[in-house]
Amino acid sequence: MKKPHRVVSQISTLVLSLVFLIPVAWAGEIPEEEVARVVYHADYADPRRFSAMLTSINNMVTYYQNEIIDYDVRIVFVAQGIRFLTDDKLTGTPFVEDAAFAERRENLKGRMLSLYKVQDVKLELCEITRTGIDLPAEKLYPEVVAVPSGVVQIAELQKRGFAYLKIQ
Repeated sequence: MKKPHRVVSQISTLVLSLVFLIPVAWAGEIPEEEVARVVYHADYADPRRFSAMLTSINNMVTYYQNEIIDYDVRIVFVAQGIRFLTDDKLTGTPFVEDAAFAERRENLKGRMLSLYKVQDVKLELCEITRTGIDLPAEKLYPEVVAVPSGVVQIAELQKRGFAYLKIQ
C-alpha cells in the first residue's frame, strides 16, 4: 500500500505537468489573430459629426489595445473633410470655415492628432480635393498623407479587407 503523502505528491506532480503541458499542446491549435482593419470616410463639414467620428475611433482603438488586437485604422478625407486637416480658413472655396467649426477647431484638431500620435490612426487626404482648391500641401498638418483619390483609396482598402465606416 502506498503512503498517503506519496500519493499526494504524485497527484501534485501530475497536476503541475498538465498545467504546463496543456497550454503547450494547444498553442499550435490557436489561430493567429488577424489585424483589425477599418477605414472611416470623412467627406462632410459638420464638426459635431466629426466629433462623433473621433469618439467612435477612440473607443474602437482603445478596445483593440485593451484586448491586445493589432489594428490598422485610417480616416480618408474627401471634399468637405479637408477642413479638418488644415488651420487655413479655406476662404474662397466651397469648404470655407463657418462659425460652428471655428468654435470647435482646436478641440477637434487636438483629438484627431492625439489619435494619430498616441493610437497610430492614419490620416489620408484625397489629392484631387486639395489640388481642386489650390491649397498648398504645406498648409496641411504634417501628419496627413496624400492619396491620389480618396474614393479610390477607400475602394482599394476595402478590397484589402478593411471594414468601411461612415458616421451619419
